[in-house]
Amino acid sequence: MSRPFILGIGGTTRAGSSSELVLRAALRELETMGANTECLAGPDLVLPLYAPENPDRDPKAQRLIDLVRRADGVVIASPGYHGSISGMIKNALDYIEDTAKDDRVYLDGRAVGCIACAYGWQATGSTLNALRTIVHALRGWPTPLGVAANSAMPLFEKDGCCIDTGLSGNLQILAAQVMHFASHSQPREETP
Repeated sequence: MSRPFILGIGGTTRAGSSSELVLRAALRELETMGANTECLAGPDLVLPLYAPENPDRDPKAQRLIDLVRRADGVVIASPGYHGSISGMIKNALDYIEDTAKDDRVYLDGRAVGCIACAYGWQATGSTLNALRTIVHALRGWPTPLGVAANSAMPLFEKDGCCIDTGLSGNLQILAAQVMHFASHSQPREETP
């Protein structure tokens, strides 16, 4: 069986944001478990507003769609803006509509790890709930564990290493859940 390909989507326009650091930490966990990963964060997600009536896509939007089509699993990390996901993350997820006529529609049959980062616990909960609702609407399978990261507390060293043991442990669980589902849902070669 081939190594699962897991796509990470998240962050903010600010490089090194807590949501980007958490996303990259989750992807590192997946890599240690044997996955191939790619991260679309920050500048990669500064896209024109999704316009379904206009089929023309700029190169960054087309790259996002191509990677979604390839992905065996996805991890999404959104900052909590005013109690929900950011407009940038929502816009990126709206582009998944371009897969509506594919054989594998939206995120169908794929595990999706959901991560919410906010300055305080209240916004992490509502942001995580919104993210899980969107994943359901896109026919994805949110992992049983969604991760909430409170950026009011120290979470990372300057080098990007997670120093919060609770967060680190939760990212390991989330990665294991995405990896398990992705490994078991890959198309299998037929035996003669």
